[in-house]
Amino acid sequence: MTSIIVTGTDTGIGKTVFSAGLTAALGATYWKPVQSGLEEETDTEIVARLSGRPVLPEAYRLQIPASPHLSAEAEGAEIDTLLEIPTVDGPLVVEGAGGLMVPLNRQVTYLDVFARWQRPVILCARTQLGTINHTLLSLRALRAEACLVVGVAFIGEAEPEVQETICQMGLVASLGRLPVLPEVTTDALGQAFGAIDMDRIRDHL
Repeated sequence: MTSIIVTGTDTGIGKTVFSAGLTAALGATYWKPVQSGLEEETDTEIVARLSGRPVLPEAYRLQIPASPHLSAEAEGAEIDTLLEIPTVDGPLVVEGAGGLMVPLNRQVTYLDVFARWQRPVILCARTQLGTINHTLLSLRALRAEACLVVGVAFIGEAEPEVQETICQMGLVASLGRLPVLPEVTTDALGQAFGAIDMDRIRDHL
């Protein structure tokens, strides 16, 4: 079993759409351990629709669209942070929630779990203002916990100088850029994903 983690510098940056494209490109299975917010289409449902690939049920499905620890507390639940990556046939794409320091409870963040899993990590970063700071801080946090960073996947409009600055100062590979799609469909995502460096990603599986 080979698995790869997709995380981001923030919430709402397009990480789930990227995960859908990656799941399809790898012919993988998808798993999101914790889903916070059930009123709209969930991330797992989005990935299933866009990738056409198998998805695993979330370990936790929480009603309130908030930080997982707050959603769990509101429901009188507690997230078991000793979660283990499921075993599947072929590759598995695992998507976190929000950024690295999102708490799962009052003591443990997603980064703590990723560090224990010791699986390669793709960091998704938007190309909007503020991304240099957010991305370099996230890279430093991942490396402080000895996480293997495959590279940064940029999401948004092209910002060549910003992207170059991040890769140069962060000593990290660019995995390419996924533009904001006017209409997010399976075909549009598949075409756009042609710009992503899949060879580098496969080298880490």
